[in-house]
Amino acid sequence: MSGRHDRALDRLRSLVSIETPTGDAGAISAALTLIDSWIAPVVGGQGEVIEVGGVRHLLWRGGTSPSVLLLGHVDTVWPLGTIAERPFGVDGDRITGPGVFDMKAGIVVMAEALRLVADPQDVAILLTSDEETGSVTSRPLIEREAKRCGAVLVLEPSLDGAVKTARRGGSIYRVEVHGRAAHAGLEPERGRNALTELAHQVLALPVLADANLGTTVSPTVARAGTVTNAIPDHAELRIDVRAWSVAELERVHQELLALSAHTPDVRLVLHGGINRPPMERHASRGLLALARAVAEKLGQPELCDVAVGGASDGNFTAAAGASTLDGLGPNGGGAHAVDEWVSLDSMLDRIALIAGTVDAIAAGHGA
Repeated sequence: MSGRHDRALDRLRSLVSIETPTGDAGAISAALTLIDSWIAPVVGGQGEVIEVGGVRHLLWRGGTSPSVLLLGHVDTVWPLGTIAERPFGVDGDRITGPGVFDMKAGIVVMAEALRLVADPQDVAILLTSDEETGSVTSRPLIEREAKRCGAVLVLEPSLDGAVKTARRGGSIYRVEVHGRAAHAGLEPERGRNALTELAHQVLALPVLADANLGTTVSPTVARAGTVTNAIPDHAELRIDVRAWSVAELERVHQELLALSAHTPDVRLVLHGGINRPPMERHASRGLLALARAVAEKLGQPELCDVAVGGASDGNFTAAAGASTLDGLGPNGGGAHAVDEWVSLDSMLDRIALIAGTVDAIAAGHGA
């Protein structure tokens, strides 16, 4: 076990040390090259780089008819230079560093589990590079591979060790406000203040939420103006919408399409729409039972499951009709936060669990 322990730790250190903010092609390529050096010798060939819209993703197709897709993403929310402020650290079982929990530890688990499966040709592996910004370029690839394999194990972080069997769906919007510029001191009355209009919209948007149904409508980013002494003629607002059902996402979408300006002669333009459909529990039922049986056989604690508000690429695979079990990464916490950490012992447990679950699916015991 010590050899696997040391290798997993060394690999995680190497991967975290390569910073991979979404959109940085050079950094992403370096990380994908490193991961390919781990996986290619096990599966018998290098991964295929698939570039869409200038964004690179890496796919190992497996054999002619793989039974399961292992899915993850290499991009993180952290900008270049974060590693200098918060370097990779080990304190007993606790490992820290930018992206260590979301989701570089899951990628290491994925690579290590492949070494244990009976036949790596039963497995396809897909690592994407734009999950943190909505998987705009990778979604068709994710859906295609999910349908081809039929079963998907997503190595996103767990929630206190629990796998994720349901996720809210999400929508992403950008509202442009077009007003009219004017001198703020000489003739402000000639202007049409885009920032004032933006404020009206920000205050009105939460009314579209429905707490009873778990639907949230959150203004998240706003920009307006260029100089202090000018009435701003342009403003922009970003909106995050989450819901447990497609019907709720569609309701909010129609409400946003009907937005109207409070200020005369100001124009609103809405961009965006539904990004990820909800992941419903039925998509995970069979794989959850299978993984629980594997965990019991390994002598691990009972595998708990949870429904979470955040979305992942598992939303896409479930909606595409593939059996999907998400949150199979190790235990830890602080995703997208400065106190991000992961448990090394939990990584070792997950390596065994993933390998055993893959073998069980390949043997025909899957959902």
